[in-house]
Amino acid sequence: MRMPRPSRNPQDVDELLQNARLRDALEPFCDESLELLDASRMTTAAENKYLESMLAWERAPVEPISRWFEPELVLPSPDKLSDCELHDLLWETIDRLYARRIVLQWTEHLNDRQLYGILRRDLLPAQEKKVDLSDRFLHWRFLDADEDPDTWLRYYATREERRMWEEETGLAAPAPQQPPFPRELPQAPGLF
Repeated sequence: MRMPRPSRNPQDVDELLQNARLRDALEPFCDESLELLDASRMTTAAENKYLESMLAWERAPVEPISRWFEPELVLPSPDKLSDCELHDLLWETIDRLYARRIVLQWTEHLNDRQLYGILRRDLLPAQEKKVDLSDRFLHWRFLDADEDPDTWLRYYATREERRMWEEETGLAAPAPQQPPFPRELPQAPGLF
């Protein structure tokens, strides 16, 4: 007596074939990140999504962020702008960056002129991988918590992060405060 073979869903076969294609395409880029992938802990569809993002990362060009825009995003010197003009241009730039899936974080300790200057001087010329995946965002933080722990602890650290910092350093964290320049910036979906 023959045992019936389990029926395969055509979608399962397609996912397995896609998985093989993705692994073949990633072969030239293989390193420990692919070896660390524990495929037994995820579905083939989830693994394929992960592999697709790896492949997109490997193939993405590295360009200054300013060139991610057509025409290139170039900001005028802040010295030539009134406070009102600078404020309007800052928010227009924030919206344009978000449209390219770039989200800004930890900006509320900076006034508009400081934030604009950092965007112009540091963010726009930064060489970054332009990964074209609709669900991936580049997160640009305007504070390095290691370089300026006082500002981070004062305005941005969670209660748990503050507690852990105190345990690690043996120091008392500064009292938490509301940031001086609160902003409602667009965020990546599901971030908060």
